[in-house]
Amino acid sequence: MKKILIVDDIKGWRDFNSNVASELLGGYIEIQTAESASRAYDLVLENNDSPFDIVLTDLQMEDDYAPKYAGEWLVEQIKTLKSYSKTKIIMISASYNIRHIAEALGVECIPKSTAMKCLSAYEELLLK
Repeated sequence: MKKILIVDDIKGWRDFNSNVASELLGGYIEIQTAESASRAYDLVLENNDSPFDIVLTDLQMEDDYAPKYAGEWLVEQIKTLKSYSKTKIIMISASYNIRHIAEALGVECIPKSTAMKCLSAYEELLLK
């Protein structure tokens, strides 16, 4: 069973990403959601002994981590945890610079404009 963490400050996006993950990965997943980077980080630490296999996170959420984006901060924190070294991280954002930030962090990304109309973007990342 795959464990997935979905992080976004907008409930509609949390629901959308949960539905896409459920549809693509079938009944063999456990999904947890968080509405902020800080709550997501708490969940990551709570699941340190049995880490998430996939983290889907928004980039722009709470402003507590300026000048970094909250999602950027979250990814950096996850990458410091040895138990999460095999976790696939995918950033999903409407930010114009999402590809640049994701590349700098060494993670995958899906622009929200693509996510809304092209489920194959999810297939390529969730199923590989």
